Amino acid sequence: PGGDEPALLSGAVKAVLETVQIPLCIDTANPDALEAALAVYPGKALINSTTAEAAMMGRVLPLAKKYGAAVIGVITDESGIPATPAKRLETARRLIGTAGDYGIPPQDVLIDCLALTVGADSNAGRVTLDSMELIRNELGVNMSLGASNVSFGLPDRKIINVAYLALAISRGLTAAITDP
Repeated sequence: PGGDEPALLSGAVKAVLETVQIPLCIDTANPDALEAALAVYPGKALINSTTAEAAMMGRVLPLAKKYGAAVIGVITDESGIPATPAKRLETARRLIGTAGDYGIPPQDVLIDCLALTVGADSNAGRVTLDSMELIRNELGVNMSLGASNVSFGLPDRKIINVAYLALAISRGLTAAITDP
């Protein structure tokens, strides 16, 4: 708190690059820090993330275009998280369409269908999996997922996470955010 996030994040990117040469995913809610990190990164970064909210896309997508980055598109908008796979598909379509308006090709947008805990809603896992299958079949884009979110608050999380990850891969998941 109170730190110079643009300087800290660009410094962190430089420090990582001195140690390893791997693709980076940059995660910050601060657009100035995001730009500072992208400006010092020599490769194709992955931005985590934008939502389908107009204001958020208006901040993140121009930076993705300017620096040639890919971006994770989380399927939430001004109305929150869509409750059905069909509504999540609509939101994903809007994300990809808006990215296209900025000159970002569909292959540079990874859709995150949002894994929510089944401890709070027993249908949450199924809605996400069905959304992924629908988006894969209709849009054919890459998808990202915080897969272990599905088991939050439950016992035997590792077993649940492994099973859910396998199901997500079978539905089209291409980039998991998970604890190996």
